[in-house]
Amino acid sequence: MAQVLELTEGNFQQEVLNSAEPVLVDFWAPWCGPCRMIAPVIEQLARDNPSGVKIGKVNVDENQRLAAHYGIMSIPTILIFKGGQVVESFIGVQSKERLQEALNRARVAE
Repeated sequence: MAQVLELTEGNFQQEVLNSAEPVLVDFWAPWCGPCRMIAPVIEQLARDNPSGVKIGKVNVDENQRLAAHYGIMSIPTILIFKGGQVVESFIGVQSKERLQEALNRARVAE
């Protein structure tokens, strides 16, 4: 079963920007109610996609430079990276289906 990666300023380059596969990144914080609402969706996406994509989370309180670099103004913000570039972005709680469709598009675009 695929795990949700804990992404930090220390591993973001390797795990996301240098990744050969698309990466869904959830920018969140523990105190954020909507972030807690979408957390089970993110975990389910990781379980449903054991290969071909990566699923990770960035705690914006602990990784403020990363959040600032990507212009995160409200959370949850979900970015999908492919080839080190943001290819899709979502702000707020999203349905599992909508995020899965975005992952599928990123995978197909290879």
